Amino acid sequence: MRATIFALSSGGLPSGVAVVRLSGEGTRQALEEMAGALPVARQAALRGIHNRDGVLLDRGLVLFFPGPHSFTGEDCAELHLHGGRAVVQAVLDALAGFAGFRLAEAGEFTRRAFLNGKFDLTEAEALSDLIAAETEAQRRFALANAETRHRALYDGWRRTLIQARAMIEAELDFSDEEDVPGSVAEQVWNDVTALHRSLRTHAAGYRNAEIIREGYRVVILGAPNAGKSSLLNALAQRDIAIVTDEPGTTRDALETALDIDGAKVILTDTAGIRENPGRVEALGIERAISRAKDADLILVLEDMSAEDTVEAPADAPSLRVGNKADLPAKDRNQRDYDFEISVKSGEGIDALLAELRKRVGDATRNATEILPFRQRHVQLIEEAARHAKTAIASEDTPLELRAEELRLSADALGRISGSIDVEDLLDTIFSQFCIGK
Repeated sequence: MRATIFALSSGGLPSGVAVVRLSGEGTRQALEEMAGALPVARQAALRGIHNRDGVLLDRGLVLFFPGPHSFTGEDCAELHLHGGRAVVQAVLDALAGFAGFRLAEAGEFTRRAFLNGKFDLTEAEALSDLIAAETEAQRRFALANAETRHRALYDGWRRTLIQARAMIEAELDFSDEEDVPGSVAEQVWNDVTALHRSLRTHAAGYRNAEIIREGYRVVILGAPNAGKSSLLNALAQRDIAIVTDEPGTTRDALETALDIDGAKVILTDTAGIRENPGRVEALGIERAISRAKDADLILVLEDMSAEDTVEAPADAPSLRVGNKADLPAKDRNQRDYDFEISVKSGEGIDALLAELRKRVGDATRNATEILPFRQRHVQLIEEAARHAKTAIASEDTPLELRAEELRLSADALGRISGSIDVEDLLDTIFSQFCIGK
């Protein structure tokens, strides 16, 4: 008999309301013994909730969701309690006293839903993203991904590969029959070639998905005392970094997350870049350059009253920003800047922020498109593309071997949604959920 699981699903205590969730064959028995007769399915009933000795623990709402029409596909229930620590602990202790009952592991409710066919792996992963969403763009992206559209796309590609393989095997087995096409190449290889292009294009969309899920990375780069920490504070509109006249105050990367028009932006202040730094400062400079190479945008900040210049890493997207625009023109250099600002007076900050808002908006505007949103998706899509390419390119190879490459390509796509052999992935995927989900 499979264990009946239970857990607090509503977050930290104390709280106004605490929700304890149950799932499994023992759910009915627990409800009847603790709260009396079962409530009408999917309708809340106010009940006294007792332990097995008949001691009243709390009064709250009880809901029953008979399987298979429940979140996990099993009999499920929810106990809506007063959110005190003692109340919740007493109810959990009472549930633990039933034979075959145990506390749920992280993500176990969702794992059971997957195993019972309530949704596929991509939908489960999107549900995890929805719970973790911090911004509007992340919410929209996760909610769109929680639909069946990824599975429909990958299953469509997989059917194309299976059909191509079937035609190859038909030619191999029944080449002397009149109703079997004489040349598979004319029938299927154009379709497989087009599919290969679609796979490569789709995999390339992962960077846009990563920006939406993880954040648009902006790194401020410049010489010591260029005003980087002040710019970080100005853009964040609060004091995050320590600002002093002493050069080299920032020795390590300092990050803060912003919400810009519903999108997450990770803003990083870095150590000032200069020649002949001290040992600790040199480590900070190495980290600054490393962060800049991975950035979606670099703000190269220069003090317009100084001669120091800093170059962004080659091919990195960057804006050159001149600071101290409040100084008289005669005290400023005459270099060309994308933006001239003053972190002291605030001049030009709004214009720089508007440009940042535009770039972030461009990078996250496809939050409702079908994009691979996990690294494992990309790896499997690229694996499928490699096998498809091998099948296409191996014109002198026996058809049996080319058909095998198509099978491997189709299997890689099947593992994305969990249609094929993903048992080894389940612990990793569902352990990332919170307890009670």
